[in-house]
Amino acid sequence: MSTIITKGAMLIPLLVAGFSVMAQYTGKGIPSADALLVTSGIPRHTLSGVVMARYAKDVTKPESTRSAALQADTPQVTITSSPTAGYAGYNQNAHLLDEYIQQAFTNNKGLKDQRFQLDKSLAALQEARSLFGPNVTFLGSYTKAGGGRTIDMPIGDLLNPVYSSLNQLTNSHQFPQVDNVSVLLNPDNFFDAKFRTSLPLINAEIYYNQKIKKEQLTRQQAALNVYKRQLVQDIKTAYFQYYQASQAVAIYRNALSLIQESIRINESMVRNGVRNNTALYRSQTEKEKTDASISKALNEQENARAYFNFLLNRDLHTEIALDSNLLAHLPPAMATDGNISGREELQQYKSAATAYRLNEKLQKAYLIPRLSTFLDLGNQSMGLHFDDKSRYYLFGVNLEWTLFGAHKYKHRIRQATLDVQAIENATAQTADALQLQLYQAGNNYRTALRNLVTAESQLSFAQRYYRDQLKVYKEGQLLYIELVDAQNQLTQAQLQMAVSQAAVQTAYAGVERSQASYNIESVQP
Repeated sequence: MSTIITKGAMLIPLLVAGFSVMAQYTGKGIPSADALLVTSGIPRHTLSGVVMARYAKDVTKPESTRSAALQADTPQVTITSSPTAGYAGYNQNAHLLDEYIQQAFTNNKGLKDQRFQLDKSLAALQEARSLFGPNVTFLGSYTKAGGGRTIDMPIGDLLNPVYSSLNQLTNSHQFPQVDNVSVLLNPDNFFDAKFRTSLPLINAEIYYNQKIKKEQLTRQQAALNVYKRQLVQDIKTAYFQYYQASQAVAIYRNALSLIQESIRINESMVRNGVRNNTALYRSQTEKEKTDASISKALNEQENARAYFNFLLNRDLHTEIALDSNLLAHLPPAMATDGNISGREELQQYKSAATAYRLNEKLQKAYLIPRLSTFLDLGNQSMGLHFDDKSRYYLFGVNLEWTLFGAHKYKHRIRQATLDVQAIENATAQTADALQLQLYQAGNNYRTALRNLVTAESQLSFAQRYYRDQLKVYKEGQLLYIELVDAQNQLTQAQLQMAVSQAAVQTAYAGVERSQASYNIESVQP
């Protein structure tokens, strides 16, 4: 089922003018198109030449035939109410919205921050992997000392008696006397430089740390996708809010044209003594109210445009293209059977739970000894010398094995176990919340579809009611306040149609978000 909405800004004034002109031409034939334009107050350039030619050609036809011809040439918008009628056209016309989403994926600052965090997690993983490799460092030192502890060596007391005996035997002074020596313990004028290469052989901390960093990277990737999906929903919601606000502006302006035509008619009736000024005052009051509504609608339109451009990181005043083909079709059918397996939030919790389990294993691995090896290649000398005697190498193996820690590790293991239990509980709670979100989104979508069908019927009835009331009012058989009521009903029905259209699209975006069904991989920044 579909409803045809005609743009009454030109059609209704023509009909009103037609009733007035026909009264003047009674018994004189059919009024011309120029006479109809003059009476309606619509400039000639606003009407298509095709419409005017069609009217002039068909003036000799019955009134019902002429009305059908005029309606056929009036701009129309088709609103599909069947839940399956517009599926094929929706995906074909979604490319404009996808282009906006692509711009957001490229420019959105919040998404850029998520990418920075992802790159940071990747760098942390690469750092953890590099800990398995050798580490080469250069170490150098120079020591100058004076004073401090010494070691007294009685070399003179030991050698001088022997030297004296030798001198007597040889009748010479070939062996001089030697003083006792006091050696400074602190190295004085000592130079040491070396290259040290170390390599871990067994280290459980490095092993589990690398696995934990890998899970953190997976979690951050899921967080990036979560942000993307939320951004997609926000963009679609903002887009259709802007559409709704733009429709409200057009509807109020259309209502203003009807009111201005009513003012013209009432002024004519007052001049001819057919009515008093009451109806004229009321129509002028309605005009002021509608002007205020237009100002409010324009403000909401500007705010909606600013928010949409903010999401795309563009100038807030950038114009937004509205795809009428996209808005004229309903979204495709979507199953709401509670399948949330594609939600990246669950992947986040899954990676977090894995990381906590690895941390628990890490705390239990304190009993595993740490084994590493090292090799020093260097030079040591008193003063700056480099020769065969000063060069050296030193190779070794280090072993560290914790046997007892005063129950310190026992408490750490307990904390890690509680972390695992807490994340498992949080995962289950999040899954329930996501199920509820999908259930509510499905209900909102079905309700929006029903409201759209109701809004169609309401608009159709309001259009017919206004036409009938306008006809009776022109015949002098209806109070102006009743015509105003018909105008207000028509305006409200048009607004409700715009709200219902936007609500369907927004609710569909909510279901799409709840199921993680939008293909974010197809939109590359």
